[in-house]
Amino acid sequence: MVYRDFGRWRQRKNKANQSQFSATKGQTVAKAGGSDTITISTEFKGCDMYSMKKHAVVTTLLVGTILLTSVLGPSAEGALKGGAAKVDITPPIGVWLAGYGSRDKPSDGIMDNLYAKALVLDDGQNKLAIVSTDLLWITLDVTAEVRRVIREKIGIPEKNVFICATHTHFGPKIDRLAKNWPDTPASKIDESYVHTLRKKIIDSIIIANKNLEQVKIGASKGEIPEIVYNRRTKRADGSVAMTYRLPPPEPNMTFGPVDPQVNVLRVEDEDGDLVAAMVNFACHPVSGNKNIEEFFSISADYPGYTVKVIEQVEGGICLFALGTAGNMNPVRINRTNPRVRIGKALGGEALRRIQFIPTSGDVTLKAIKKSVTLPLKKDISPDRIDPDKMKEALTTEIHVLRIGDIYIVGLPGEVLVEIGLDIKKRAGVKNLFVVSLANDAIGYVCLRQAYGDGGYEPGSGTNLAEGAGEIVTEYALSIIDRIKQND
Repeated sequence: MVYRDFGRWRQRKNKANQSQFSATKGQTVAKAGGSDTITISTEFKGCDMYSMKKHAVVTTLLVGTILLTSVLGPSAEGALKGGAAKVDITPPIGVWLAGYGSRDKPSDGIMDNLYAKALVLDDGQNKLAIVSTDLLWITLDVTAEVRRVIREKIGIPEKNVFICATHTHFGPKIDRLAKNWPDTPASKIDESYVHTLRKKIIDSIIIANKNLEQVKIGASKGEIPEIVYNRRTKRADGSVAMTYRLPPPEPNMTFGPVDPQVNVLRVEDEDGDLVAAMVNFACHPVSGNKNIEEFFSISADYPGYTVKVIEQVEGGICLFALGTAGNMNPVRINRTNPRVRIGKALGGEALRRIQFIPTSGDVTLKAIKKSVTLPLKKDISPDRIDPDKMKEALTTEIHVLRIGDIYIVGLPGEVLVEIGLDIKKRAGVKNLFVVSLANDAIGYVCLRQAYGDGGYEPGSGTNLAEGAGEIVTEYALSIIDRIKQND
């Protein structure tokens, strides 16, 4: 288990405490608005008049500080507290990996470790917990269990706990949405690991909560268009040819839109040092090479290297939150360590932006979580869905957090980029993080046009029927409007 080292912080606090004014006898001053008293020494034996005046000034300043603190209370600048933690969730070698149906054997190595990283924020009235996990996805069942335990143990309301997955295709298999998708039926789920995983996600939040200290927070954004492309390339007739790797399979293909925006969150302590950061970017974590041995090795893929750049240079703990990357693939021009190169490039852009983010501790926290029902295809094959579950509709949730003027929208499933771009365009919010695979996994979420164009995502990639993408978009925008007006 790994968590943030606060030795430097404690040392600074102890030093400050030792230098504070103190006395053991003399007059007492009542704290305004209460019965608490502070003893002020009036014994100045051997002191001249100047020394006595000096002590009188100190006493006056102390009393003034007490009165000012009482009047301003917790709403004063700097009232926000934050804490971060990370817990190693790397599974043992031998677990089956999720993300590719072509894998025909379990994992046989570890390229780099996986983590659950938590950020807890407290404005004195409300607490929020944000967790990023190095997994293909997180299921609503796991989210619900984590929320329940966290509410019982540390009192954070269930609607205030937000859990997302980085979507690495080199993480452990923890669930099967359908009997034969997205992995082969032969692949197994290690239930003992899934049980341990739940506990470790819970631990990450509890440790982050223990690490609370006074912080300031802010957000910014940059761009890095050169590392991502839209894999749903179109022929002249408008039909889609899936381009999983460049160059496209046919000449004269038309590429769809991308979202090159890099959103960056900064949480800093009283000295301006980084406590936590979050990077939000829309690109599928599929940077590994299918043709070599690392295809069966555990890895956080490029998001792991992105956050490592921030953590190694700035310190603190960095979370990765996937944007609407359903049809976004990484550009792998050089096949040597593509996940490292892409991760470093993205991390470099985030590092550049994080240097100049204005921060504030005078923020309030809010959260809204709303259930949403989405239609299912009517012709779903029996081997793609649990017969005990409803076949006409699926119920999931959309989650919105507000941190001052920063908004984080959590969407379930693998959301196509057109949906994310539409939400950003219409939301009217400057600092908006649109996060996919948040709290639940429901397959690909597509707009109506995608079904007519064809391709993997609206085809075998989802059980959702036409109209699901439009419903998700409108629900997300309505929740953003509601939480904006709830001042």
